[in-house]
Amino acid sequence: MAKHVKRSTIPIYLVGVVWLVFGLFLSLSQPMDYVLCAVISIAAFVVGKAIFPDKHYQMPGQEEPKQEKKEEQEAKKEPEPQKPEAPKSTGNPEIDNLIKERERALSEMRRLNDSIEDETISAQIDHLEEITSKIIDQVIKEPSKLPQIRRFLNYYLPTTLKILNAYDRMDAAGVSGDNIDSTKQRVERMMGTIVKAFDKQLDALFGAEAMDISTDITVMENLLAQEGLAGEGKTTTKSQGSDVTLEL
Repeated sequence: MAKHVKRSTIPIYLVGVVWLVFGLFLSLSQPMDYVLCAVISIAAFVVGKAIFPDKHYQMPGQEEPKQEKKEEQEAKKEPEPQKPEAPKSTGNPEIDNLIKERERALSEMRRLNDSIEDETISAQIDHLEEITSKIIDQVIKEPSKLPQIRRFLNYYLPTTLKILNAYDRMDAAGVSGDNIDSTKQRVERMMGTIVKAFDKQLDALFGAEAMDISTDITVMENLLAQEGLAGEGKTTTKSQGSDVTLEL
């Protein structure tokens, strides 16, 4: 709706009346007469405006001034939802895919955790989510370790999610039967093994680093012993390394 202003004509009529009175009944022969008439006319116009002001009203079906319309649109305009920022590329396609897989797997674990009511399995899923994040984060920091988790990424992680999804569907069925009950029990027993396997996978990523540190410690202990700085009764040690096999 557009706003319109209806000007009041009464103040103008009052000015005309003043000049009419001066012309008919008073003298307009001297310059001062015209000055006096003009002053009274202005006073009559101001008083008329105060008593009979302009009227403001709106008419439907007409466009408002562009400025007012624009301001109204800005006021009614809802803020656009912010789009999630796309993850920045690391420059390594394999690591970029690994980051996407981490987000997908963690999101699925959270969904399953919210859906499954069993407190024991829920706690185990919490642990798996934490360990999975640490495993992948460690490889993101050191891409050279990516071959060490190939089987974890290609089999152990997706199979674990598949098992949990099956448990979730059977649990949501809300019925008891030989197939459902036996399968759920097997999953519940298997979850403990899966948790240990994920823990071993994370531990295996630090195998080379642990061996290097162990070697450094052994060398330092032997040097300290030779220099007589290790203290009495100090014996030398040997570093040992072992391969860790992830089993489900």
